[in-house]
Amino acid sequence: MKYANPLQEARFLRRYKRFMADVELADGSPVTLHCPNTGSMKNCLHPGCRVWYSDSNNPKRKYPCTWEQAEIPVLFNGVERMTRAGLNTTMANYLVTELINGGLVPELSSYQDIRQEVRYGSQNSRIDLLLRHNGLPDCYVEVKSVTLAMGDGLGLFPDAVTSRGTRHLQELTGMVNAGHRAVLFFCVQHTGIDHVSVARDIDPTYANELHKALEAGVEVIAWGAEMSSKAITLTRPVPFCQHVK
Repeated sequence: MKYANPLQEARFLRRYKRFMADVELADGSPVTLHCPNTGSMKNCLHPGCRVWYSDSNNPKRKYPCTWEQAEIPVLFNGVERMTRAGLNTTMANYLVTELINGGLVPELSSYQDIRQEVRYGSQNSRIDLLLRHNGLPDCYVEVKSVTLAMGDGLGLFPDAVTSRGTRHLQELTGMVNAGHRAVLFFCVQHTGIDHVSVARDIDPTYANELHKALEAGVEVIAWGAEMSSKAITLTRPVPFCQHVK
């Protein structure tokens, strides 16, 4: 997905009040960005590192600029390497939809009808994507953004306790039990992640629920992204491992 305009660069100072981040421009000017990420952003907040942001050019917005990407130092075999993470979690659905529409996900390429934010399940949730096609079972796709890099290519989800994520897994399991397909799709917005697992130490309840979902037949698909100041695109499948040694 191409950005409407190339992202602008700054240096990260701090994140606060959950949805705000202060950065510094090259000339020393301070700017406050909107931070579109409800997670803890664990391992993603590094003062002094580069960040990239978009500008809505909308004077009616209190904070017209949005934090999109960040430079993240990650260890590989004990050596630090600079990577990029896409921190705008609202991008995940767009990226996955773009990928599926392009017929690039073999497991889902037979579906032609994609609907977004459809009510479903016993807990009246909203599914990110509902895929339909004549002769095929409905496929419910829940998209999650992964940005927690632990080093040596490992990425974990979630980065904080998520009762909402646990509820989504229960809903997906219910869809499988009702005869449909259900997919947990990890959108890995981090160039330093090449395999994904569940963050059991952070949220054991979510990890246990994911184990139950997998046993019930919920599928897991993960794709990694490449990104620049001009675009962010899912380009490669990423292995998912339920257990990490």
